[in-house]
Amino acid sequence: MTPPLLSLTWTDHVTGRQGFLVVDRLVRGVSSGGLRMRPGCTLDEVAGLARGMSVKEALHYDPETRYVPLGGAKGGIDCDPRDPEAYGLLVRYLRSMRPYIESCWTTGEDLGLTQDLVDRAVGEAGLVSSVQAVYPLLDDEEGARRRIADAFAVEVDGIGLDELVGGCGVAESVLTALDRAGVPYWRTRVSLQGFGTMGGATARFLTRAGLTVVAIADIKGTIANPAGLDVEALLTARDAYGTVDRDALRPGDRELPGDAWLSAEAEVLVPAAVSYAVDIANQGRITARWIAEAANMPVRPEAEELLAARGITVLPDVVVNSATNAWWWWTLFGDLDAEADEAFAHIRRSMRVLTDRILGRAEADGTTPRSAAHAIAADRLSVTAERFGWHR
Repeated sequence: MTPPLLSLTWTDHVTGRQGFLVVDRLVRGVSSGGLRMRPGCTLDEVAGLARGMSVKEALHYDPETRYVPLGGAKGGIDCDPRDPEAYGLLVRYLRSMRPYIESCWTTGEDLGLTQDLVDRAVGEAGLVSSVQAVYPLLDDEEGARRRIADAFAVEVDGIGLDELVGGCGVAESVLTALDRAGVPYWRTRVSLQGFGTMGGATARFLTRAGLTVVAIADIKGTIANPAGLDVEALLTARDAYGTVDRDALRPGDRELPGDAWLSAEAEVLVPAAVSYAVDIANQGRITARWIAEAANMPVRPEAEELLAARGITVLPDVVVNSATNAWWWWTLFGDLDAEADEAFAHIRRSMRVLTDRILGRAEADGTTPRSAAHAIAADRLSVTAERFGWHR
């Protein structure tokens, strides 16, 4: 495994807590990857996420579009985002990372942080924007910044477009897998871990496509109903962290332990919360046919091997949850306008082509979708490197 271009650990002088930044590679001198905040975050975790971002970026390379994928990077802070000290810690981290944010690292929301919070902290840290490193690559910086600001102001059914695009991509990956297998949507049940931005949007798009969500896990436990949960009602009853107000539950809804989502009677599992949710110890409880990784790195590699041996397909995070990042750049570079229907149509088309290509490659090579995704990404990284230079 090739080491990353940059790997650093930062220690906050006020709290003693640590933060991390890993730049896996640069393309045209710039990298892309969000900033997460969670207790227990480690440098190894951030390095794995940065490698994944390089793959996600490469998979969306299309020489016909304005958006040219960047390199991969990731930031992380070891702190509970609910901690009273979290915001001050975030500002100090961003202030310390200012040289990288100004020159080579574009970032945004990830686990534990919202884009609004990141933007506020970025301003307080004295930065222009969390994506300012990409500005020199834009043909019309003013127009691009106006377009992305307009896109973030768009709401669909009371939810921001930026909170929906990722879930739209996850849903389309799932629907593509079902279509390839000839499985009807109306007979397909879904169990999710996480009901925040990604999990909530995924649940909405899948139910509107005709699937039935039978279980949702949040920090309080799992809510289940074999006849189907009222996703729209639960969306209006969740807080900013994706926790559902139990007063909104219907008589047929049951409250189960937090890990019950794993063994729910469902064809599709969607881990949309934390990394490392599925491991060797608990993978044997899964009976679903597909696992769609809406979160980053939710299935440990050794667990994925055992799942594959049992005929369970893991749709990998580098494909499934890549639409959020791609939508940012499609909009900023001018491939998309600040318009919801156009964004959803573009995401559906792109994610369907990408997922279908990866599943087809996996079948042809007799390997897993993850291996197929990495093989395709390696081909595209070589193309971008030849076009723009090898930057490690």
